Amino acid sequence: MRLAVVSSDGKNVDLHLGKGKSVYVYDYDGELKFIEQRNVEIADDSKHQGSKVLKVCSDCDVIISVQYGFKSKIKAEDAGIKLVMDEGPVEEVLKRYIDHYNFMKN
Repeated sequence: MRLAVVSSDGKNVDLHLGKGKSVYVYDYDGELKFIEQRNVEIADDSKHQGSKVLKVCSDCDVIISVQYGFKSKIKAEDAGIKLVMDEGPVEEVLKRYIDHYNFMKN
């Protein structure tokens, strides 16, 4: 499973999806592995830019951000991407999601 977190610094999930100038991508297959940082061209003064993040993360199964808009939710569903709202340190956020995923899977 490929996960992306929206973060301003790579340490904290702290941005709205549409303000995500950078996303950090991880793979999880029993073990979590950092893959890369991806940059997104987000205009500071524009709204509704979540689709730019979705495009950059088109190979991801899950994107975790502080918030996302309704339009982004619909576009993500159409692309087969699950959007999750959470915030805090990246490691903790990823652990919470993976623990929940594993619990629901079993």
